[in-house]
Amino acid sequence: MKKITLGIMATALLLQAGVFDRGSKSVAVTVGSGSGFDNTYTIVGISANYFAMNGLAVGVGYRGWFGGTPAMNEVDLPVTYFLPLSATLRPYAGGFYRHTFISGDYDDYETLGARAGIAYAEGRVYLSAGWAEEWYSRSNGDTVRRGYPELTAAISF
Repeated sequence: MKKITLGIMATALLLQAGVFDRGSKSVAVTVGSGSGFDNTYTIVGISANYFAMNGLAVGVGYRGWFGGTPAMNEVDLPVTYFLPLSATLRPYAGGFYRHTFISGDYDDYETLGARAGIAYAEGRVYLSAGWAEEWYSRSNGDTVRRGYPELTAAISF
């Protein structure tokens, strides 16, 4: 299966503190595209994050793949750290676990992933651009790696 994803997230942050401060929360809607099983899919998802410490976000997310067969649904658990380099620039790095449910005669599978990039923050708004890599094992023991860009626009209120 070949998969390429370019996601754009419009995020509404439900905050009382700064964007990356302890106790901050966010809800994100993801829209993107991907390909697999000789189909092109529209990917739509939702995720939520909580900043357990200043700069450290933990979350949960769901993405559905629509417009192709088999149907696919993903649940992921990300952890991301935003390094306080300056008031406006925040490099970030993190990891995630993802479980993909596939309909039909296909086996579900799990991936481990890493992401890195940079976020630009201004007040209660931030924009980020980065790269994500995922690894998973096939039933024959081969490990597959795939990467894709990530773009995020976030607004807090």
